[in-house]
Amino acid sequence: MTTDERTEGTARVAELLSDATLCMFTTHGTDGHLKARPMALQETEFDGDLWFFAANDSRKVADIRSDPSVNVSFQSGTSWVSLSGRASVVLDDAKKKDLWSQGVAAWFENGPESDEVVLIRVESEGAEFWSAPGSKVSTLIAYAKSRITGDKPDVGDNEKVDMS
Repeated sequence: MTTDERTEGTARVAELLSDATLCMFTTHGTDGHLKARPMALQETEFDGDLWFFAANDSRKVADIRSDPSVNVSFQSGTSWVSLSGRASVVLDDAKKKDLWSQGVAAWFENGPESDEVVLIRVESEGAEFWSAPGSKVSTLIAYAKSRITGDKPDVGDNEKVDMS
């Protein structure tokens, strides 16, 4: 894959994530099982990295310290993104202050300087996305039309992006 293709793919993923605020964040548990939980993405311009706040003593942080391979999946409008990468636990008060918001404060009452609050940084390695054209209604119409015509419905784009 060329640098231009990688940049174009990352830009497309950034566009699809621009309205996403919540995701399912999946780690490999210390017991070997996959563990998924909802997480709030912190508002930053997507450059291949995703940022999250977490409690330092949480299971997800222990999972990441044991195995940094993660998957983060989003749904926004008529688009879905599955992003794989390597997570790290970041102890940086300046970065925590930079990303801090009222929403985060609702979860962590002791503020960004607290040692109980950490950041999780996910460095993207790859992504796959599905993007349906138009609205949910137009997608349903495409399904109905396909039942009548026997043709496969146009359900949009599906693409894999190498980001490493």
